Amino acid sequence: EDKQHVLDIVDKCSERALRVLAIAVRTFESMPFDASDENITTDQKFEACRSSLTLLGLVASIDPDRDGVPESVLAARGAGIRVVMITGDYLKTAIAIAHNVNILQPQDNEALAAVDCARLRPGGEYLNHADMDLLTSSVRVFA
Repeated sequence: EDKQHVLDIVDKCSERALRVLAIAVRTFESMPFDASDENITTDQKFEACRSSLTLLGLVASIDPDRDGVPESVLAARGAGIRVVMITGDYLKTAIAIAHNVNILQPQDNEALAAVDCARLRPGGEYLNHADMDLLTSSVRVFA
């Protein structure tokens, strides 16, 4: 219930083009891994440290659209150029930004025009060429 409440807040912020970071802590009396073991990867160390965290709060920030981007996107579209956005943002943040800069239009079906990049590799394997072409021919936002 608490986790869902936090996720709902993240979604509401993201829908306003805000990037959200969670701030969490955990106190260690000793490291949860053997620091002298050279065979432990950074990912394994991170995994050992990230359990049992206490959420302190969320921080939301905005990276404003660059001057002229919305107008440039409209000009490109008017010239027959298909503008595509590829970003590392959370999907809901990417959708909001894409609307702000005219990559997505109000009438667009967001479920079809914007996708999480995981759709390119369902089950860990990339789509075959035909399916990849079909997906990338219509999607304008990849997050």
